[in-house]
Amino acid sequence: MINILYEDNHIIVVEKKPNIPVCEDESKDKDLLNMIKDYIKEKYNKPGNVYLGLVHRLDRPVGGIMVFAKTSKAASRLSEQVRTHKLNKVYYAVVDGDVKNEDRLVDKLLKDHKTNITKVSKDGKESILEYKKIGYKDNFSLIKINLITGRSHQIRVQFSSRNHALYGDQKYNKNTKKDNIALFAKQLSFYHPTTKEFLTFELDLPNRYPFNIF
Repeated sequence: MINILYEDNHIIVVEKKPNIPVCEDESKDKDLLNMIKDYIKEKYNKPGNVYLGLVHRLDRPVGGIMVFAKTSKAASRLSEQVRTHKLNKVYYAVVDGDVKNEDRLVDKLLKDHKTNITKVSKDGKESILEYKKIGYKDNFSLIKINLITGRSHQIRVQFSSRNHALYGDQKYNKNTKKDNIALFAKQLSFYHPTTKEFLTFELDLPNRYPFNIF
């Protein structure tokens, strides 16, 4: 069952659950893109293939808000907002240790497509985020992150490279427990592709450890 936050003829905004791939991968597990296509096909009794435009992504382990385009025109306009940083994504994360109260992190990140590992490298693409510490408890910091650029694994790598790896991150935190990653796409804002209205959608933080200790 998909949690739909908003839907009209042009866009659909949904909650992605952790450990569901956004689109088909080598696991062949059911992916969110096809789940939404099936929902649209059934709800509107559409014959043939259903169009659904993917304009941004979330890593498979990460949950939170996503918008999909129901027309190619909406997809083009939303993709342009991603490119020009007008589609704004706010994440919450729980990281190891006590971070500064707020900071702007700038790195060059390079992804190795063979290993699916991203690392800090002078040959990488500029990657920027801003964050603010919300709380500190049990040697964890709860942080609110405004993602300026959307590189692969960006939040996870920028914090792990500063010895503040995310709780539950099996790829970049060797000292964590085997658990869901504590990263959540809590808020999404953008201009509606046809009405130009500025829309903001927000979800409550997951009621699970370690989010629920704050």
